[in-house]
Amino acid sequence: MPTVDGLPLHPLVVHAVVVLLPLAALGTLLVVVRPAWCRAFGVPVLLLALVGVAAVPVATSTGEQLQAALPGPNPLIAVHQDRGEILLPVAITFLVLLAVAVLAGRRADRKNSEPSRATTAVGVLAAVAGLAVTGLVIWIGHAGATAVWQGVGGG
Repeated sequence: MPTVDGLPLHPLVVHAVVVLLPLAALGTLLVVVRPAWCRAFGVPVLLLALVGVAAVPVATSTGEQLQAALPGPNPLIAVHQDRGEILLPVAITFLVLLAVAVLAGRRADRKNSEPSRATTAVGVLAAVAGLAVTGLVIWIGHAGATAVWQGVGGG
């Protein structure tokens, strides 16, 4: 099991997912509501989402390694793991929709035109997907925290 200064890598990597994906979702909401902000912030928001999505399989892999190092099966960890398997496809969908919205917005800027209705619709879908990703991150994280703290607290 990989560690950093004796700590399992999983909880460290998870923080990248927990911070970056909701931050990217918030950024997506802002650039969709204010398309002018997409010029300045669209690419940075897209990069945040890209790093956050890339961290998901690392978190999954390190979580599996951590689970293998723990004694015996734990139903609370199994719930966390089952929930975690849902995140990557939704996060990738969010990333793709965001990329399309940002790139289409940049193309409209180069043409000095307003974003098309299709571009706006993709942006709204990206924002909805970002909200879904944020909700999943909270739901999955709650299951992981429950597994840790009920194990620590004995209750």
